[in-house]
Amino acid sequence: MKTLVLINFKTYKEVSGENALAIAKKIALVKRNKYQIVIAPPTLSLKEVCQKSKARCFAQHVDYKDYGSNTGRVLPVELKKIGCQGAIINHSEHRLPLEIIKKTIMECKKRKLITVVCATTLAKIKKIAQFKPDYIAYEPAGLIGGDISVTKSKPEIIVKAVETVKKISPRTKVLAGAGVHSQEDLGQALLLGCQGVLIAHAVVKAKDPKKFLERMLI
Repeated sequence: MKTLVLINFKTYKEVSGENALAIAKKIALVKRNKYQIVIAPPTLSLKEVCQKSKARCFAQHVDYKDYGSNTGRVLPVELKKIGCQGAIINHSEHRLPLEIIKKTIMECKKRKLITVVCATTLAKIKKIAQFKPDYIAYEPAGLIGGDISVTKSKPEIIVKAVETVKKISPRTKVLAGAGVHSQEDLGQALLLGCQGVLIAHAVVKAKDPKKFLERMLI
């Protein structure tokens, strides 16, 4: 099983408009046998990036709804059609009630979309693990968007998160998120039992995202 490196583009100016596709194409050139590199482009650019680049793409958000009167929703069935392979659910910047998280995971499973569910506390991890997503990304809220990695600030809690998930849902993998910005952070996350990282501004805002990623994935 390859280590997942999930790069959330968010809606930074650096990836707005045609920039999303340009950066996606550069990132797609980074090849590492040990790693599965995935990007989550802005929603308005997702279809274009999926279909015009070789990058593996996840959606930044998805709803559990199907075709019908669901104004403004992001449908799992449509994500699958455009070539998207998974979705981030319950990011700290787009939180959802537990019941909605459960329904969304179930709908994504029907469509064979990989689910990455974010959680900010161990208590939430315990509840979300019961829904058996493919991944749970542990992101302590106070560290998101910062330069201090969760692997350095709260390593013991990552170990507890991994142990907790393993007991409840053995097939669910844990990602380290929040503040991850270096090869050292990635290595530490793996040593603590994670099977990948969720990273954002460190790559997207780098002067050369491709070179930054190449250095990180030595």
